Amino acid sequence: MADVGEVLMSVLSTIRVPRPGDRVHKDECALSFSSPESEGGLYVCMNSFLGFGSQYVDRHHARTGQRAYLHFTRTRKKEDDNNSSSGDPPKKKPTRLAIGIEGGFDVEQDQYEEDVKVVIFPDRQQVTSEDLATMPDVVKERVSLSMAGFMSADSVSHALQVQQWDGEVRQESRHAVDLKQLDNGLKIPPSGWRCEVCDLQENLWMNLTDGKVFCGRRYFDGTGGNNHALLHFQQTGFPLAVKLGTITPDGADVYSYDEDDMVLNPKLPEHLSHFGIDMMTMQKTEHTMTELEIAVNQRVGEWEVIQESGTSLRPLSGSGLTGMKNLGNSCYLNSVMQVLFTVPDFQTKYVSNIQKIFDEAPSDPTQDFKTQGDQVGIAPRMFKALIGRGHAEFSTNRQQDAQEFLLHFINMVERNCRSGANPSEAFRFLVEERIVCQQSHKAKYTQRVDYILQLPVPMDQATNTEELQEAERRREEADSGPTPTVRAKIPFSACMAALSEPEVLSDFWSSAVQAKTTATKTTRFASFPDHLVIQIKKFTFGLDWVPKKLDVSIDVPDTLDLGDLRATGQQPGEELLPETAPPPLMTPDVEVKGILGSYGNEEDDSLYSPLLCQSVSPVLDDSTVSQLCEMGFPLEACRKAVYYTGNTGIDAAMNWVMGHMDDPGGPGASAPGTTPTESLSEEHLATIVSMGFSRDQASKALRATSNVLDRAVDWIFSHLDDLESMEVSEGGRSAAESEGSREPPPGPRVRDGPGKYELFAFISHMGTSTMCGHYVCHIKKDHQWVIFNDQKVCASEKPPKDLGYLYFYRRVTE
Repeated sequence: MADVGEVLMSVLSTIRVPRPGDRVHKDECALSFSSPESEGGLYVCMNSFLGFGSQYVDRHHARTGQRAYLHFTRTRKKEDDNNSSSGDPPKKKPTRLAIGIEGGFDVEQDQYEEDVKVVIFPDRQQVTSEDLATMPDVVKERVSLSMAGFMSADSVSHALQVQQWDGEVRQESRHAVDLKQLDNGLKIPPSGWRCEVCDLQENLWMNLTDGKVFCGRRYFDGTGGNNHALLHFQQTGFPLAVKLGTITPDGADVYSYDEDDMVLNPKLPEHLSHFGIDMMTMQKTEHTMTELEIAVNQRVGEWEVIQESGTSLRPLSGSGLTGMKNLGNSCYLNSVMQVLFTVPDFQTKYVSNIQKIFDEAPSDPTQDFKTQGDQVGIAPRMFKALIGRGHAEFSTNRQQDAQEFLLHFINMVERNCRSGANPSEAFRFLVEERIVCQQSHKAKYTQRVDYILQLPVPMDQATNTEELQEAERRREEADSGPTPTVRAKIPFSACMAALSEPEVLSDFWSSAVQAKTTATKTTRFASFPDHLVIQIKKFTFGLDWVPKKLDVSIDVPDTLDLGDLRATGQQPGEELLPETAPPPLMTPDVEVKGILGSYGNEEDDSLYSPLLCQSVSPVLDDSTVSQLCEMGFPLEACRKAVYYTGNTGIDAAMNWVMGHMDDPGGPGASAPGTTPTESLSEEHLATIVSMGFSRDQASKALRATSNVLDRAVDWIFSHLDDLESMEVSEGGRSAAESEGSREPPPGPRVRDGPGKYELFAFISHMGTSTMCGHYVCHIKKDHQWVIFNDQKVCASEKPPKDLGYLYFYRRVTE
């Protein structure tokens, strides 16, 4: 074996010193979930700064020829002698709405001993700091600087994945400095406050403009106040209020109704003094809003039931039973990924095929979707950073909606499966919407692709109405103490009926009678997917647009037979609504001209009738037109879309626009005086072309989405079947082949089969909003329900199937 000093000298040119901005992967293996705490530690390339577990470092050395690695290990420090030896120390009760911060919610704060040494491959010769001291200065200086830079550099996972979240960080109110206070002589006593409207004695807020004291908002569960402080703001416009009972020498809760958020008020002592309140002598007598939110997030009942906290759960381990570390509000990701990787399509794509994926991985596997798609182990930091990159919400450390993340992940899978198997097809299905004009009895059929069946919650169908009314009565009694949670019980059959019953459209524009009339819309399955995802629409908005969650129990069945919901298409003898060109949209200050197109032309206006024009002008839903315009579509295209879809909503109108981009003179047509490629961003074109599409395809996508890159990328991946007839840069047909055998583009690829299903997983949410709380999932494995609560994986004793949010069914084959 050669002298280690000589070997180190021979590889010195490949050793780099980390600079600001370099991506240093020192927390996680680029090809697995190995970390410095894992057996064998982590090997970090001293040239690329990519990390590899002990089982993959030889592969990297063989592929790249790189020989110098930093071997990085972490071992947990020994517990203090004073600590109890009976197990983990008791968790501290959270005192602030934060994660990863002293006083915040549960997060690992383990202390580790770290060790770093240089290892030279292929013989794995080790060089310690003591060894370096005896080597030539040029070697000692370069290697020492590299090691020091490595130790001081922020890891990529820390830089991209925010480890801490502090929900108490508040911004200074824009109203605070210049707030005008009324000289009305009002002085507020240090105690004994009451709402000036309803005499409520708690949750009281003093307006900092006029000193008036009113109660706070009423929460969806009946607690809180009666909204009188909010009503006072709506009547006066006075923006800032302080919560009485939270005032101490250190501050108080201040809310800005105009900014709709808790805020900081640097002039609070002065504003309080104006109404006779000495901030330095006040003591806290009420819960702060942070304490209340913590209490809500730990609400007894839902939290304990869903997490099965009341039972002693048996831990499980082994294949398919690996927990996932919570990286800070990442439980939504953990739950979704645990379920998805029980689906055979995803296992085949990303697990069974893992060696091929690793062999074909690019030089930086951390940026490759296929490689990171396998990261379902202990702490998927790289995966979370990659999947959320560029997304306004999933790139943050805030809690997210599991349903929205599932759709986002499916979208990412679609983008990265242009060739080969696409596992998201397991969830894809077609929905048929049948609209019948009640005046002409003619019908219209449309189809759309979907991945999730959203079920409404008909609260008026609760089977325990009397019990709910009694609970509400007890809550309203001022002297009553804490009351047990009473949850509305909604039959699953009522949810299905609310989905399948015909919907009445009162503002439908019928092309058959050329007038606004009533229609019915019926929704059915045009195909049944292999795996069906059902979302219970628990999250909604109150009349004041405050988000709320419906606290309901639904008897979701273990098996489903949806055969009666299969679409049948056009019925025998049924006539279809004609697709005639819409009359022009006129305004009173525009001179009436002839109706062209199917009604006439500039030379011959014989079919024109001012009376006809006035009588057939459709009444379009302005809100739908506006929403489409905000998406970047031309105004006339938006009007046509709303007309042709009969005022049936934004989804139908948007699908119409997308399906008519290439119509002559339609939504995809260029404006007068422009060329098809005029004003298209070359940078945007280059970005899309780099993804494997042709320039023509990229241009079409950008024209269809008003030159907005993000929308263009989404558009192009949702229209892959339509683009098959165009030239594809990689692996597609040539332009000549396309021209010679051009056929109508096929519809989206969907699987179909019997509509019989069995439940195999569900994801539950605890908390009052998708923006807070916690997610866990239950998965049925070998006839046994298993609960996955981040890292904790246990045999489930009482799976709370009635409290789920997302339910996953698989087809039953006879």
